[in-house]
Amino acid sequence: MAVLKVIEVLANSSKSWEDATKQAVAHASKSVKNIRSVYLNEQSATVENGALTQYRVNVKITFEVM
Repeated sequence: MAVLKVIEVLANSSKSWEDATKQAVAHASKSVKNIRSVYLNEQSATVENGALTQYRVNVKITFEVM
């Protein structure tokens, strides 16, 4: 039986929500091993002069505890 744990991570990117999600997983994987999945919980963005400038995500990362 596997034991799984979930952490919540906030990240942002000037490129896209997808890039912000990738950055969240990359950063978490520096200290968390055995990542199994990522769940995109929430998306938001900042707007300046009518254009999106920062894409923000709130993700839940699931990993196996060994």
